[in-house]
Amino acid sequence: MRPITRRDTLRMGLGAGAVALAAWAQGPVKVSFVLTNDVYIIDEEKGRGGMARLAAVVKAERARNPNTLFVHAGDTLSPSLMSGFDQGAHMIAFFNAMKLDALTPGNHEFDFGKDVFLKRMAEAKFPVYAANLRMADGGPVPGISESAIREIGGVRIGILGSALETTPLMSSSGDMRFSPSVESIRAEAKALRDKGADFVVALTHTDRTTDLKLFDMRAVDLLLTGHDHDLRVNYDGKTAMAESGEDAEYVVVVEVTFDVKAEGGKRTVAWSPEFRIIDTATVTPDPETLDMVKRYDAELSKELDVQVATLAVDLDSRNATVRGGEAAIGNLIADAMRAATGADVAITNGGGIRGNKQYKAGAAWTRRDILSELPFGNRTAVTQVTGVALKAALENGVSQLENRAGRFPQVSGVKVEVDPAQPAGKRVVSVLVNGEPLDEAKTYKVATNDFMLRGGDGYGALTGKTAATVDSGGSLVANDVMVYARKLGSIDAKVEGRVVIR
Repeated sequence: MRPITRRDTLRMGLGAGAVALAAWAQGPVKVSFVLTNDVYIIDEEKGRGGMARLAAVVKAERARNPNTLFVHAGDTLSPSLMSGFDQGAHMIAFFNAMKLDALTPGNHEFDFGKDVFLKRMAEAKFPVYAANLRMADGGPVPGISESAIREIGGVRIGILGSALETTPLMSSSGDMRFSPSVESIRAEAKALRDKGADFVVALTHTDRTTDLKLFDMRAVDLLLTGHDHDLRVNYDGKTAMAESGEDAEYVVVVEVTFDVKAEGGKRTVAWSPEFRIIDTATVTPDPETLDMVKRYDAELSKELDVQVATLAVDLDSRNATVRGGEAAIGNLIADAMRAATGADVAITNGGGIRGNKQYKAGAAWTRRDILSELPFGNRTAVTQVTGVALKAALENGVSQLENRAGRFPQVSGVKVEVDPAQPAGKRVVSVLVNGEPLDEAKTYKVATNDFMLRGGDGYGALTGKTAATVDSGGSLVANDVMVYARKLGSIDAKVEGRVVIR
């Protein structure tokens, strides 16, 4: 007996609705979501991560299942050395080449300001979603949608995005407006379901606390998130969630099996997830993407050998110098951080200055020199602390003078007098902030590096009320120093009594 065709069905008078139900009853459909987030660098590190390995994973997953969506949960334009030169254009080029299916903006997409953000988004050949992002007048952001519905294998998948709502506090988004993530996602998810979405995916750049709220409130079926650099998956039988670490060291694949049926004249869609965590150390880099990486690396190498300034004085970055007292190079770096942020004060740890060398007056100072001094990839971060906390931070900085510890403070905007004969915690005799005595009740804007903001080297006092996370900070300290040095042209940094040790 031959199968009943659509024409036969119509002849039997079952009507278009019955035909649609028959088409819906198609059985299992698998859709794979390949997630990456917080990708800043294009090269692998110790055989893991990087664009070439990420591209290899994406190609393999698409070959394995044509119903594959490659998505990015934000943070990629910055910070990196290359982004300091092209403001993240190379990252858009890589994701265009990989045919990214969706991006939601992270806070680092705004590190170069609103205009650069809009320019980069205009260059993207992939959809960008952010339901909670608007222009200053409340209008839509050019090139960005709240959401979309994609039909894959007969399943209507709604995809929405949400940018980090605290971006204005963390980056340089100008007058753009960020609505609360939870409310925006709830409303947009409902709108997608009202439009007929069978399954709703939220692609978000949200902190861990918000992720858990979204997971518990069940507004969406699948939450694909970034920002915390976590490697995790979660599923409670009703909602699934995943985050994919950072820099493509690992890639999370969520393969969702949909069972579409027509029962009692009604279309039903059941689903279940399977999670796979791919260690990119186990994959072979994609050759075409690797060639692209090498071209950018060659371009970066040329950029690093560019002179940014001439030294009018000797500079000394030897360990004993930067860890044992005020150093001219420490003053230069702290000044650059304060200039980049407009902070009242800047504090950076001497142990973060690693060149361990001497530069002679008259020498050219290159970008590569600066990178050798600041190799850790630390970011310039801003915090608000009271005078009490600022003094406590300085006390911590001089608490291990006798050991030449890396926590020694190289500063800008303050003058500190220290008595090393006193016990640790009581060595700071006096503090002037921009020429005025420290006011313990006043709140000061302090620039530091992200390592210290998170309590590194004992600087917990700098955190203040700031929600310091692994994603804190904006541009690289090294990039800020490059910009500052180029602006100066001639560097005449000196030891000038910023930290006086009796």
